[in-house]
Parts: sequence; structure tokens; C-alpha cells
Amino acid sequence: NFSQVTNPPIDSLRENRVMSLNTRLGNLENILDDKLTKQKSYLLASPVLTNTQFKKLNDIFEKEIKTIDLTYDINEKNNLKNQLDRIRSEAEEFVRGGAKHLVISDENVSKNRISIPVILAQGAVQSHLTNLGIRKFVSIHVKSSECLDTHYFAVLIGAGATTVNPYLTIDSIYQRFEKGLFGKLSFDECVQRYAKAINDGLLKIMSKMGISVISSYRGGLNFQSLGLSRSLVSEYFPGLESRISGIGILGIENMIKKHHEKAFRENIISLPIGGIYKYRHGGETHGYQAKTMHLLQSAVTNDSFDTYKKYSKLIHDMPPIHLRDLLGFISKKKPISLKEVESVTEIRKRFGTGSMSMGALSKEAHETLAIAMNRIGGASCSGEGGEDEERFVPRANGDNANSRVKQVASGRFGVTAKYLNHCNEIEIKVAQGAKPGEGGQLPGFKVSKYISKLRHSTPGVTLVSPPPHHDIYSIEDLAQLIYDLKQINPKARVGVKLVASTGVGTVAAGVAKAKADIILISGHNGGSGATPQTSVKYVGLPWEMGLTETNQILTMNNLRHKVVLRTDGSIKTGRDVVMAAMMGADEFGIATTSLIAMGCIMVRQCHSDTCPVGICTQREDLREKFVGTPEKVVNLFTFVAEEVREILAELGFKSLNEVIGRTDLLTQISKGSSNLDDLDFNPLLVQADPGDNPRYCKDKIRNEVPNTLDEKIICDVMPLIQSGQNVELSYNIKNTDRTVGARLSSTLVTDFKDKSFNENQINIKLRGSAGQSLGAFIVKGINLEVIGDCNDYVGKGLSGGTIIVRPARVTEIETEKNTIIGNTVLYGATSGKLFASGQAGERFAVRNSGATAVVEGCGTNGCEYMTGGTTVFLGDVGDNFAAGMTGGMAFVFDPDSKLENLINPNSVIYNKLETDYWKSYLKSLVEQHAKFTKSKYSQKILYEWDVNVNHFVQVCPLEMLDKLDNPISNKSLKQKAS
Repeated sequence: NFSQVTNPPIDSLRENRVMSLNTRLGNLENILDDKLTKQKSYLLASPVLTNTQFKKLNDIFEKEIKTIDLTYDINEKNNLKNQLDRIRSEAEEFVRGGAKHLVISDENVSKNRISIPVILAQGAVQSHLTNLGIRKFVSIHVKSSECLDTHYFAVLIGAGATTVNPYLTIDSIYQRFEKGLFGKLSFDECVQRYAKAINDGLLKIMSKMGISVISSYRGGLNFQSLGLSRSLVSEYFPGLESRISGIGILGIENMIKKHHEKAFRENIISLPIGGIYKYRHGGETHGYQAKTMHLLQSAVTNDSFDTYKKYSKLIHDMPPIHLRDLLGFISKKKPISLKEVESVTEIRKRFGTGSMSMGALSKEAHETLAIAMNRIGGASCSGEGGEDEERFVPRANGDNANSRVKQVASGRFGVTAKYLNHCNEIEIKVAQGAKPGEGGQLPGFKVSKYISKLRHSTPGVTLVSPPPHHDIYSIEDLAQLIYDLKQINPKARVGVKLVASTGVGTVAAGVAKAKADIILISGHNGGSGATPQTSVKYVGLPWEMGLTETNQILTMNNLRHKVVLRTDGSIKTGRDVVMAAMMGADEFGIATTSLIAMGCIMVRQCHSDTCPVGICTQREDLREKFVGTPEKVVNLFTFVAEEVREILAELGFKSLNEVIGRTDLLTQISKGSSNLDDLDFNPLLVQADPGDNPRYCKDKIRNEVPNTLDEKIICDVMPLIQSGQNVELSYNIKNTDRTVGARLSSTLVTDFKDKSFNENQINIKLRGSAGQSLGAFIVKGINLEVIGDCNDYVGKGLSGGTIIVRPARVTEIETEKNTIIGNTVLYGATSGKLFASGQAGERFAVRNSGATAVVEGCGTNGCEYMTGGTTVFLGDVGDNFAAGMTGGMAFVFDPDSKLENLINPNSVIYNKLETDYWKSYLKSLVEQHAKFTKSKYSQKILYEWDVNVNHFVQVCPLEMLDKLDNPISNKSLKQKAS
């Protein structure tokens, strides 16, 4: 499971101060109980124990520790069920007998002794002791040969394990160490590196769920079972959901016996490679293999539908990989003529190419997708990397490289007023199918001059997208962002991208009520080759589960017909499209297959800037190898649409609309494997009653939101600025007046196009308390001055405008000690200015790309992920300042030398101002602040400037030191930083 919308994910790297793996041993009772002080407690830094640490633990607790053997003799009397009962009984006996520590171990496995799967054993012991009310009196230590990657540790601890010792993995490391495969590293260094990797992985997994300490994660079963029998889950993992049931005790027993037999076979020349992470002949079946890719590329290159049909047949003849591979169509009507089915042209309009950014993809690949989709009326999405303004204008040959859908993701890269007004749809990416809750990162070596221009950053500097949207911590916050986007573009529909997960239907219902027009359910197996391998394997759910749940809940709440429902995630053929439609989808994303059509060969090194076919690279030498064309992409979607038509004709339907939501036309034709005792797809195929409403979105309308104060402002402003004169207006404002300035900015961008306004063209004075998102996306020429205070999200996406916030002159408050603007100010700002006479809340200037701001202090996480612009703090800042800051510059007035304890030094360097250039630059900003805000505090600092300038600390990202036109210090400091 992972966080979506509510309880947002955490960045375990840049916000590691709030993360902890501390594991307490000993008395686990109420920490407020006086008896606790009389008993010894031990604290470990991590639940991952090396072999040496585990031996030490045995020595310390020698008299209080008992071991449960997970192995048993292979004979007719013993079976898995009675062995699980045995270890439960032993655990109860040991705890009631006074044991404080239980070790469950599979060390005694041998040719004649088979081991119980350790996760199942842990679940059995945990559930039994919990039901008896005695779990809190004991720590459970797992000594396992099965543990290898972070997922295994996470499941064991989530199922209740206190510590885990992967003894066989560490023995394997030692074997490789003896062979000299680790260079100059000592064995201890090798083990510590492995343990650190597991620890970092555990923190990452917890952070995806918004959990910061492992004690809150332990025993919570914060995951979804996929393919486990309901009866098994109910017995050993109570509280865990198993929607489609699956393998039970008998199936697991048969499976472990086969594995055990393989493990102890004699005369084995070499171990099997496996092919779990990368395709290997004879290993695990992968969705795309060399032959299928070659057939598809041949089909689109030669415009051969016959070759495509061979590709499609090969895909569907493979062993089952996806849930839909276990389903078949039910024919309830007589076949009809292909001529009666809706045209390829109409079907192609339902297709999209996913959301891949300009930066992840090369310029050529990104533009090819956009041109192809515009030719057929489909949807290409910009991704989160911004888009070149030259693409907003159709080319001389009639082609249009403008992405119809513009994405707003957590990084807000390139999200400007102009960007948002050159589309007819805006997509809010809450999470990505292949790596939900993780955010993203574009390495510095992929940030070329062109990419940095689009993303408003510096060439060669790493760009980080936060795991959450820092303006979405609740469904109400999401509704606010939807409102903001509908103000900045009054014509575009707004969509929200969610990821298939347990409970996604409930989230989707909230999204629909928040006035979204489109909901995209993304499957776990979509995503780029840059996704971490453990995420590819273990995170998210198939779209079949998320889509059907969402469709059912939206239908039951009379919301389904009001929103377009999309899905994506490894959709490859027309058969996949028809099945997705029957499960409830109106539209379909086909991304990876589009890349393959352009020449992708799935080498999975997208993150390394070494793509050999020029698709996922910014290197010019590799981009020259790109052979994709719009024609190839158009051919792909034409073939898929033609296959859809053939299936519809065979089933007797004339259009896709007729089969949307018709799960009664699907039936389970296989249980996939003999081990799957009771796989049951009925929960997916349940049909909710739509009443008098259609099962699909009949009219793709925009769900309108209330107007803002801008409606009146525009009426007053337009006659004056059309004549070219400056404007000064004044209004009262209250906290229900939200997103003031955005609609006006949209009008300026669209009605006046490339006309340049001077900075003082439109001056608007507002008196009172401004609602959320004041000045969101405002452009150059608009000056908003608030005499009062503001709520959260001031200057979100600021695009050149100026915002001034100050209290009334009659006030006697000490502005530097009082908050005047809320949280998450200047989120994703690209240009413009902000001056506030007072403190800002938390996450000030998060992901600022270019705005200049002066405030009198801020809360925690100031300047987080900042990549450009300048911020000046005339007062105190909060903890974790400058975390993940890779660009721009910050200045902090720090007369009491507090900053050293508050700053996150991992990506920045900080020192007193040393050069005349930066002293002069800083003074000019403080002077502007004093001028615009009338702040007595900044005037006081200026009055004794020669003294106070020495109290300022300059904060500069390490990656920027060699890129500054004006150095911040002397050479020795640069060398120290390096």
C-alpha cells in the first residue's frame, strides 16, 4: 500500500530527520508504566541484524531466548498445516513460560527436512500470539535463508517481526568475498553496505505510506495480498484484504516441496539464472521479448496489419502474465459485419501515449509522439518536464507537436501560465504506476541546456521531484488544485492520475466530487525503465483491480457518467483495450508499446543517458540513432483500433460505448496455475447498477467550478489595458476569495498572446484576508498588494507577477515574530517577486525555479528542492532548511548562529557573505522589501547594514559552485566543498 492524496508520502532521503528504524527490545508494555524503569530495554539502530549481531543478541538474552525450528521431516504424517499449528503451540508455550525473545529459524533445512516459508510462519506466530493477547511480552527474531531484497524484509517486519537476520545472504557475500569479487573492500565493509542498502530500502518503503518510524509500520500489514487464498489470509494475516483469493495451504505445500526437490538435486552443473529482473532465456516469462518487439516494429514499419496480427497472437499465446490473461469473452449476440462497427478514426480518439516527460525522452521521441497523436485526434501528454513554446504553434507542413495534455506533477517543472493555456486538458499526476509514492529524479548529466531551459533550471544540475504534491495533503487540497487549474485555464478539462491500489475507488469518488473531469487508473506494470527494479516487481496493483473497483464505486455513487475513466499499464493489443472497456474504461493509455513502435528495444537503462536507440537520452550522438516516425506510431494505433473493431464485430457490438462496464461479457477461463487453489475473479466482474445513467461518460463536459473575484477584476481591467494605460484598482478580499489573479493571467496570456506588459501595468490592492492560492500563476504585469494576510499556496506557479503582503500600517505587531502568509508559498514558481512583511509557514519556496522573495522568516523545510531564484530570510527559519536544494541562492539573517543546527547540509554549502557583489545584491533586495512592505524590521536591518550584513549566511547548492558567474567565496572554500 502507499499514500494517495491523504497521508502523503515522505522523502526518506531529504527528510530523513523524521525517519527512524530504531527498534526496541525488552519490555514492550506501556512506556508510561513505572515498572518499565525497573526492567532493561535495548535499542537497536535497525531491525536488520548481521550474523555477528545476531550471535551477540543470543549471548545477551541467553536465558530469555527460545528457538522455534521451522523445518520438519518430509513424510506422510507431516504436512504444512499441522506444522504451522506446531510452531504456534510452541510459541505460546515459550511465552507463557517466561521467554522474552523468540527466534524462528530455518537453519536446520536439509535434504530430509523441508522449511515452512518464513513469512507464513511469521504470520502464524504473530496472529496467534496477538489473538491470545500475549504478543506484547515478546520480541520475534527471524533467522531466514530466504531474505534477499528489501521487499522480503518489509513484508516480514510488516507481518510483525522485530528483527531479521538474513544469514544465508551474508554467507553468500562471504563466499564472493573469498573469491576476491569485491576488490579492496573488507568483509565487514561488504556486509555493512548490504545492511545499509536494506535499511535505505525499508525507509523508502515506509515513506511511501507516509510512515516515519518503523514501530508504526511493524505488524501493520500495510500491504495488499495478490493471489493468496482468502481462508489463508484470514487465518494467518487477519485484516489483510485478498480480493481475488488464490493459493492456499495445499498449493503452498506442493510448491515448497517442488522447490525443495530442485534445491537438493544432484549433478547440477550450474544454478539457473532466474530472469526475475532482466529477461533471460529459460527464466521468468516477460511481457515483452525479442520476438514480439521485432514483429511489432516490422508491422508498423511496413504498415502491415497481417504482421501485427502475428504479434498480437504471439502476445496472447504466451503463458499468463496479467490478470486479464485468465479471462475470456462471452458471446451473447450474433456476430455482425465489420462495416457496421464504428470506424478506426473514432476508436483512435480514445487512445493516449501515457505521460513521459521531455527530459526522460529525447526531443525527437517526445515530439514524434505528439505529432502522431495530434494527427489521429488522440492524446499525448507533456509529462512533468515542461514543453518548448515553439511547439505551441503548428508547423509549416501542418503537423502539430503541441501536447494536448499538459501534466502538473509534484516537481512542477516548467508549469507556467503560458504552458497551462496551450492545452485542452491538464493532468494532475498524484502517483506513477510503476513507482507510486517515490517522486522522481533527473540526473544532472541528463539536464542539457535545452532541458534546463524547459524546466527553468541550470544545465548539469540534478532535478528532484518530491514524493508528494506539497499542496495536496487531503482531498480538499486536491479540490483546491483542481480549482486553481480551472481558473488559469477556463476551457481545459482537468484529470487526476491515480494508481491501482486497495481503496482507490474511494479516492476516485472523492476526486470526482472535487470536480475532476477525468480519472486515470494506472497499473503497476506501466512506467519507464528508469524505475527501481524492486518497485517494478513489488509496488502497486494490476489496473484490472483498480479499474474495476473504481468503476463499481463511481457507479454506485452516481458519479460514473460525470467523469471520463482512463486506464493504462502494459496495454499491448486490441484485446487488452476491449477488456479494459468491459471493466469500465472510456479511454486507454498505450505508452511502452508506443516506444517500442518507435524503436525501443527494452535495454532498461533509461536513467543512464545511454539509450542505444535515441529514445531516452539527451546525448546528441545517440539521438542521431533515433528511427521513430509519426507514421509508425499512427500505424500502431490504427492496427490496435482495427483489432478492436474485429473483436466488437465478433461479439455483435457496433461501438466501444456498448461494451463499457459490461463485465458480464467476461468470464474466468483459467486459474493460471495448478497451485492456485481458489482464484476467484467474481469481485472484479461484479456489475454495479447505474440506475437511469449510462455506464460510461456520454458527454465529455467540463465540470465547472465557482467564479472568483477575478470575474469582477477582468471586467474592470480589460477596457483600460486595451488602450495601453496602467491600471490601479482596489478591492476588499475575504478568505473565501480563492486563486485571485489566475483567471486574469489566463486572459492576458490568451487574449494578448506575445504582448509584453511592463511590471507596473496592472496594480491591484486587496484589503482583508486572502483565501488559498492568492496570485497563483500570475504573469508579468500584474502586481497584487494585500494589506492583511494570506492563506496557503500564495504565488503557486508564479509566472512573472509581483506579490506584496503587509499588515495595516496602524498595527503594532512585531512582524518578524508573526506569520502573515501560509504554507507552501511559491511552490513551483518560475519567475516573479514576492515581498512579505512577516513570516511564512512551512515549505516556503518549495521547488522554486526562479522567483525572487524576501520574507521575515519561515517554518520547517524552507527552500526544499529549490532549483532557481533567490530567497532572503530576515528572521528565523525552521528545521531541515534547504533539503534537496540544487539551484538558486538563499540568504538567512542569523545573528544568533542558529542556522547550523537547522540546515540540511547534504546538498548545500553555507558561509558568511564574503564578496562585494553578493553583499550589494542582498542589500538591494532588502531595500526593495523595505520599500514595498513598509516593514520597520527591514528598515532597522538596513539602518545598521554595515554591522548586520555580517550576520547574514549565504546558502548555495554544491552543484552550483562551478556554475556561478559571481563566485560566493575564495578558492579554498570551493576545494573544501568538493
